[in-house]
Amino acid sequence: MNAIHRLFILLNTVKSFNKVKSMLILSTLAIVLASCKSAPDQSAAAPPPPILPVSLVSESSQTTYIDYPAAIQGAVDIDVRPQVSGYLQSVLVNEGAYVTAGQTLFKINENPYREALNNAKASLHAAEAAILNAQLEVDKLTPLVQNKVVSEFQLKTAKTAYKIAQANAEQARAGVASAKINLGYTNVKATVSGYIGRIPKKQGSLVSPTDQIALTQLSDIHEVHVYFALAENDFNSFNVNYPGKSPADRIKHLPSVELLLSDNTTYPIKGKIDMIDGQFDKNTGAITLRATFSNSSGTLRSGNTGKVRLGLQHNDAILIPQAATVEMQDKVFVFAVSKDNKVSKMPITVIGKSGANYLVKDGVKSGDQIVLSGLDRLQEGQVIQPEKGTDKAARLKLKD
Repeated sequence: MNAIHRLFILLNTVKSFNKVKSMLILSTLAIVLASCKSAPDQSAAAPPPPILPVSLVSESSQTTYIDYPAAIQGAVDIDVRPQVSGYLQSVLVNEGAYVTAGQTLFKINENPYREALNNAKASLHAAEAAILNAQLEVDKLTPLVQNKVVSEFQLKTAKTAYKIAQANAEQARAGVASAKINLGYTNVKATVSGYIGRIPKKQGSLVSPTDQIALTQLSDIHEVHVYFALAENDFNSFNVNYPGKSPADRIKHLPSVELLLSDNTTYPIKGKIDMIDGQFDKNTGAITLRATFSNSSGTLRSGNTGKVRLGLQHNDAILIPQAATVEMQDKVFVFAVSKDNKVSKMPITVIGKSGANYLVKDGVKSGDQIVLSGLDRLQEGQVIQPEKGTDKAARLKLKD
């Protein structure tokens, strides 16, 4: 029994060994197959670096422009109002007409004022007669006092009456002058040459100096004033960038400015900034500047709107095409190319625009090389192949 039992154990041991051996063989085969599948194809070539256009950064003199919304007013914009009350007898101009200084625009019924003048003249005549009468009294009493026929007191009284008569005459003359002025006010005249606005009151209307609505508006637009505002930060930059020790001195050195009309066309005549307000507006936090433009053709009218284009000259400026930049989290970047053709993302400081280019203050310098396009395919440290012949063309494009 013992021999049979040992034989049975030996057979079981052999079977277990064969199973283990089979499992080891299968595992080895699986590992070999997996390694064969995952091993890279050593015969496949690595992809070549991308070919991208590049450009050398260079310095040049450039002018940047900033546009500010503006309101246009005539050199003189006035309300035409009556200075006496009465019925509007006639309207002698048409709306929109050009008038010259001194031309009669409206006629107010003058009859009451002519009668007032006649009354003032009659009062003057009476006063002048009173002077003669007083003078006669003085002449009569003078020899009588000398001969001591009458008292000197009577002569003094006569002389006083004469002076009173003279004062009354002066007052009457003033009344005549005032009546003439009021009579003249019945002819409402243009105080300056310019264009007539709307005329809301027609012939037969009762007019008065206290009316809220004027008879019309009159605009002298041989030249126009264009008002625009700078925010506090812009005004600080304005003071730094333009030479001058005071606002008045700075105005003298300011370059001419352009006016963009509402349809974005440029007014053909340049203007000159001639006024800087004395204080900031408390409500808007901005300060007002004024530029004056010649308007001999009458193209511009009061109430027009537009934009004042203010230019700033930059010497040794660095320009970079906007297409060669990427924006991330309110920052602007370019891809700089090193000597070994590796790219690196560089932040730049943009201080203005000139056409389709950014004006750069910091981040790159003259002589640096940047990638012009294909930026969306680049990664930090990636090697590229600069496209031949693009650098010169890119620099020519920037110069233009």
